This record gives sequence, structure tokens and C-alpha cells, in this order.
Amino acid sequence: GVTFASHIDGHRIFMGPEESMQIQSHLGSTIAMAFDECIENPSPRDYVQKSVARTIRWLERCQKEMARLNSLEDTVNPHQLLFGINQGGTYEDIRVQHMKDIAAMGLDGYAIGGLAVGAEEMYHIIEAVEPFAPKDKIRYLMGVGTPVNILESVHRGVDLFDCVMPSRNARHGHLFTWEGIINIQNAKYVTDDRPVDALCGCPLCRNHTRAYLRHLMRANEMLGMRLAVMHNLWFYNTLMEEIRLALDEGRFESFYREHVPILGKRI
Repeated sequence: GVTFASHIDGHRIFMGPEESMQIQSHLGSTIAMAFDECIENPSPRDYVQKSVARTIRWLERCQKEMARLNSLEDTVNPHQLLFGINQGGTYEDIRVQHMKDIAAMGLDGYAIGGLAVGAEEMYHIIEAVEPFAPKDKIRYLMGVGTPVNILESVHRGVDLFDCVMPSRNARHGHLFTWEGIINIQNAKYVTDDRPVDALCGCPLCRNHTRAYLRHLMRANEMLGMRLAVMHNLWFYNTLMEEIRLALDEGRFESFYREHVPILGKRI
């Protein structure tokens, strides 16, 4: 496992696979993530191979501890799921072998981690490992991303995402819309009485103008950040709803081709 310093008083804390599973079991989350090592990119090939082997050993221990915890009478969520995490840096062959190894372990879902790299490299790795991820299990891309990243990843077989981007960027005035990306801090919005996005039904777009939001942001009013965060989260939720509907109706390819050139455009 790992030892680190407490941010409260500096005392040393140890965490290994068992401790990680116990903490997540106490939280009672629907999904518990395996204890893994997310390496720096790029890293030497020899180190990456050793890291992946360590991550597999940890995953075996996580699986065993999760089964024990879920069998206890006082477990908060006895149906908690365990997801393994595919690692391997940017080495395609290591990534593929690791996905094969963890796919054979019969987990509830499979994540792809450690891809805080360029978009094209990320898409390449997804394409490489996707054929070896179980077809009947959730595929989860960790820490991603922009609306375009999501569309491109769904196009390559990914189901699930998490990212701080929509809320973090919103607090700086960076807003996602169905026509592209707006920086509400720009001077051109000083007297703009249109909603941020005419196609959006969020509280911001229903009730306020671009000019009012810009005023709030420039005046450092907390309401501005709150409304901006609401908008971006609403947009992301709606985007995922539209993706699911397009998949259900067999028209995702056309949805993907229509929106990829638009959603990443800066207005």
C-alpha cells in the first residue's frame, strides 16, 4: 500500500487494498473503485510493467476483501459493486494485456484510468483496449472530460464518465452550450439580454440574461458561480440523456457527427 501524511496534523497514515475497500464500504457507495497506482505519464516501460503487476495484486486483494465486507450483516450496502481499473500508461501492449487480465476476474465493471494525456493518445488507448473489455459490463473512463471527449469516447464504446470540468470551469465563466463554448467574462456580453443557451431549460437560462450573469461574475457575487455551475451540470445531464436516447433509437452515429464539430467550438 501507501503511507502519507495527514493534512490535519501530519501523522502518518497507511492505506492498502483492504483499508481502501473498508472505507468505501463504510461510505456505502453504489460502486467501489479498486485500489490502484495511477502512474505519471510518460513513465519508463520497466516501471510501468511493475506498476501494472502491483495493481493486479492489489485488485485480487480488493476483490477478496469486498466479498468479505459484503457478506457482513452490518454492511451499509451489501450489494456494492467493484470496478477494476485498467492502467499501463501510454504503452498499448501493456494496456491490452492488463485489460485481458482484469477482464478474466469477473468484476462488476471496468474503468480506464491514467489517461490525463492528449486527446488523440487517449482515443488511441480506448480503441486498443475496448475490444478486450467484457461486452456485458460497464466501461468507465475516469476523469474525462469535455462534451467532445464524451462523444468521442461513447463512439469508441465507453459508458460512464466523471469529471470536475463542468463545475470547475463554470466558476471561471466557461459555459457549455448547444452552439459551442462561451466565456461569459468577455466584454461583448455586457449588454447581451439573451439567455446563455436558448435551447437550455436550466434555472439560469430560464430566468436570467448573459449580461446579468456577467455582472454577477465580474462583481464576484457567489450567485454568479452557483448559476454557472447549475447551467453546466444541466447541460452535461441533458447531453447524456440525448446520447442515451440516440443510442436507443439507433441514430447515435448521426448525433455524434452533427455535434462533435459544434460542441468544442469557442463562440
